[in-house]
Amino acid sequence: MGGRSKLENNLTLGGWERLLPAEAIEKGLAVSARAAGETAEVYPFPDREHIFLALYTTPPERVKAVILGQDPYHEPGQAYGLAFSVKPGSPLPRSLRNIFKELCADTGCAMPESGDLTPWAEQGVLLLNTVLTVERGKANSHARWGWQDFTRAVVSASFRLPQPVVYILWGKPAQAFCAGESLDHATKRVLCSNHPSPLSAMRGPVPFLGSRPFSSANRLLEEMGADPIEWAL
Repeated sequence: MGGRSKLENNLTLGGWERLLPAEAIEKGLAVSARAAGETAEVYPFPDREHIFLALYTTPPERVKAVILGQDPYHEPGQAYGLAFSVKPGSPLPRSLRNIFKELCADTGCAMPESGDLTPWAEQGVLLLNTVLTVERGKANSHARWGWQDFTRAVVSASFRLPQPVVYILWGKPAQAFCAGESLDHATKRVLCSNHPSPLSAMRGPVPFLGSRPFSSANRLLEEMGADPIEWAL
């Protein structure tokens, strides 16, 4: 019961636990405990201590933007708790290559040397997967474990934050995950496009490549009175 013991030892979910219903927290802890109990042959990614890393790294009071992924990368040496991000030194997955391609075209920055997106998270970009664990080598294998009961509560809590937040939603699953949330245009804005996956990055209705999400997010933040994000890595 790793998650529960963390809370009992006065370690938190980065402050998010103050904003979440008790039943959502219980669900998150129960599913993380289930993941921790898996055998070595199928032990899920990310490592146990990184399952809630997105929340620890981007506490609620610092959130400026939200980028939703589906589930962690399922190959060794990649996932460590931040959506779309990989450990330093890891080869770039294809979706992340397209993200960096668009980043450079949009902002004019140099191509990043690492796929580690921690600098974004530390600036207030909540890089949250809707499913927080995955079996080794099997994409979307924990989609029915109930993670969404926890992560949907996190997303709902983010819509209630007082500060300006831009939601950068890539693909229909991310967009559907936020459907129905109450949107106060004074402090919350949404950007939508196709997913950066090579299968959809150039397809309509809004191709990812050419969508300029990074400069658009900064423009919306500034319109709402917030400082922009330094997207260059």
